[in-house]
Amino acid sequence: MENYLADNARYDGCMKYERCGRSGVMLPQVSLGFWHNFGGVDPFERSRQITRYAFDHGITHFDLANNYGPPYGSAEETMGRLMEDDFAPYRDELFISTKAGYDMWAGPYGNWGSRKYLMASLDQSLRRMHLDYVDLFYSHRYDPETPLEETLQALVDVVRAGKALYVGISRWPLEATRFAFKYLKERDVPCLIYQGRLNMLDRAPQEEGILDLCVEHGVGFISFSPLAQGLLTDRYLNGIPQDSRMSKGKFLKESMLTDKLLQKIRGYNDVAQQRGETLAEMALAWILHQKGVTSVLVGASSTEQLQKNLKCVTAEPFTETI
Repeated sequence: MENYLADNARYDGCMKYERCGRSGVMLPQVSLGFWHNFGGVDPFERSRQITRYAFDHGITHFDLANNYGPPYGSAEETMGRLMEDDFAPYRDELFISTKAGYDMWAGPYGNWGSRKYLMASLDQSLRRMHLDYVDLFYSHRYDPETPLEETLQALVDVVRAGKALYVGISRWPLEATRFAFKYLKERDVPCLIYQGRLNMLDRAPQEEGILDLCVEHGVGFISFSPLAQGLLTDRYLNGIPQDSRMSKGKFLKESMLTDKLLQKIRGYNDVAQQRGETLAEMALAWILHQKGVTSVLVGASSTEQLQKNLKCVTAEPFTETI
């Protein structure tokens, strides 16, 4: 494939950027997540096309984790190949994040929130991605057994070591999050962002007070699974397609699609049609107009799918509860 030259018009208004909390960082309203479709089991050329398309349309933030794949680590290896082949000249335009917290390797040091695991995992991630540093390193989940001070001090120290520019936390409960914000700020490494699941079917960060806490402390918020793994699209309105994520049953179970839920999704779809939008476009726009939200993380299995999702950036404001 020919050498990649990014589109000269990539910052000419096709993407909007939001300030991340009270930091100096501006994130694209739509960020590209590598959770699915970028692993070793996926065609590399398709991953390359999607990533190029994303950057050409103003998506500067690529979100990874140590165990994204499958197999574990392979999404970061894909990122490493992309850096070598395409994106090395654009490194300073990119905002690359990774995480550690879930199962990654065998034994007692390959999981959860110990200093040993977090430090070792980040070193491995940097090697896989062919990077000297990441822009953002997350604690991927709350560890109820490890002292919070140990996990948080590891985050402080990776910044001081120059291996990450910023740190964040993902899916921590409210009181632990409050403690984390205070601990990190007191050590001059403030939490940049909180990553949580927020969509029209799952509003836990709002209901639990996480989003309000982020606003209070000047911390950004980024939503993962904004389309509820495909439920908030037209994919399941008339049954379960054979090639769908639900048919594979790993993260999305058929038992989840109850008659009550299907009725609710169809109601949302009716509203979207009245707005002249797809359900996915409306669902993403709803998140972007919630108080405290900086960005939404979207996955993509094709450039066509990403193109459709990007329409949410210019969608009409949509804030009402439905």
